[in-house]
Amino acid sequence: MSAVADKYSELQNLGVEVFSVSVDSHFVHKMWNDHELSRMVEGGVPFHMLSDQAGNIGRAYGVYDENQGIELRGRFIIDPDGVIQAMEVLTPPVGRKFAESVRQIQAYQLVRASKGTEATPAGWMPGDPVLRPGPDLVGNVWKVWKPHE
Repeated sequence: MSAVADKYSELQNLGVEVFSVSVDSHFVHKMWNDHELSRMVEGGVPFHMLSDQAGNIGRAYGVYDENQGIELRGRFIIDPDGVIQAMEVLTPPVGRKFAESVRQIQAYQLVRASKGTEATPAGWMPGDPVLRPGPDLVGNVWKVWKPHE
């Protein structure tokens, strides 16, 4: 949460909005932000922290644990049409990497802007070559994508 809060402006520059959701009440969110997160990130969390005490949002996204009454840590990239393009669910002991989220967002934005005429290979970074799906690419990916270069 603090890593995303710290680099929130980078996401805004990409046209992305962030919402955090947990089963904690808005009172717990305020205490957490005021007494911990604001010590990690100047000004605290700049995006909405939503309370899902009944677990309804967590159930809809498949991250609510009925037995424990908690939500697993999930990250969802949702496009402007409301379609989930990517999701990652991790258990609490393992943190996420902010740079990978940004890379994926940039890749999805590139593909969307191309209306599907371009695709990004594994490990793609902005400025790297893209793939152009079609009959000519079948059996010829090796000619245009060199993962070790």
